[in-house]
Amino acid sequence: MRILFIGDIFGKPGREIARRAIPALVERRDIDFVIANVENAAAGFGITGDLADAILGYGVDVMTSGNHVWDKKEVLEYIPRERRLLRPANFPAGVPGRGSYLGRTRTGELVGVVNVMGRIFMPPLDDPFAVVLREVEALRAKTRVIIVDFHAEATSEKVAMAWHLDGRATAVIGTHTHVQTADERVLPKGTACITDAGMTGPEESIIGVSVEAALARFLNGMPSKFEPAAGTARLNGLIVSADAATGKATAIERLNMTAADVDALAPAAAPR
Repeated sequence: MRILFIGDIFGKPGREIARRAIPALVERRDIDFVIANVENAAAGFGITGDLADAILGYGVDVMTSGNHVWDKKEVLEYIPRERRLLRPANFPAGVPGRGSYLGRTRTGELVGVVNVMGRIFMPPLDDPFAVVLREVEALRAKTRVIIVDFHAEATSEKVAMAWHLDGRATAVIGTHTHVQTADERVLPKGTACITDAGMTGPEESIIGVSVEAALARFLNGMPSKFEPAAGTARLNGLIVSADAATGKATAIERLNMTAADVDALAPAAAPR
C-alpha cells in the first residue's frame, strides 16, 4: 500500500499546485490513499467548507489540521458533518469534529488516520501522548495501517511521539513548522517518521507569508498584517509504503516538487 501525505497547504498557491499535482502523483506513483494537512488553506489561516470540498475534489481522502483549524468561524458548522476533515483529537471533550478517521483505499483496504497536536510552544491541550494511544488502539481493532499527523512545534516532542508509537502506527508525520526536514526514517518496529513534512505553498515566502510582512516583524518587533505570498509554489510531502497485513512501513520518501516538477509528470486530468 502506498500513501501520499501532502504537507500543510498554504493559501491559493498551495491549493493550485496541490490541485495539479495530486491526480498526477496518484496516477504516476501508484498511490492508494491521500492525506493532506489543510489548516492554512484559506489565505494562510484556517479552512472553509467550500475550500475543503474543493480539496477533496483533488483526490484527497482525508484532511488533517492543527492550531489554525478554527480561524474561519464557518468551519464550526462544517466540521461536524464532514468526517473527512479532522481536528486534533486532544482538544477537550465537546469540541466539534473528530480527531480520527477510518477510510478506504481505491481497492477497498482500510486506513486509519489520527490527528493530534503538541503542547510545547503551542496552545495547551490534553496530553497528546495519552490521547493518541486511545485513538490508535481504537483503529487497530479494524486496520493495522494507521497514519498519525502530529501537529507540533518542538522537534524533540515530534521525535518522542514517533518512538512512542513505534510498532503501533504505520507512520508519524510531523506538521506545523512548514519547513521540510531531512530526517525521514523507518524505526526498528516498523513506524516511518519525519519531523516535518513541510509546506505546500508559495516558494518566495517566509513559511508562506509575504517576505516583507514577516521580515518587518523580525526587524522592528511591531505588529504587521500577515498576507500570503504570491508567485510560484512548491509541493512538500511524503510517500509512505506499507504492508497492509501488518501495518509496518517498508519505506518513506520525501517529495519536494517545484511547479516545473509537477508539469513534468504525465498529463493527468486535474479536477477543477
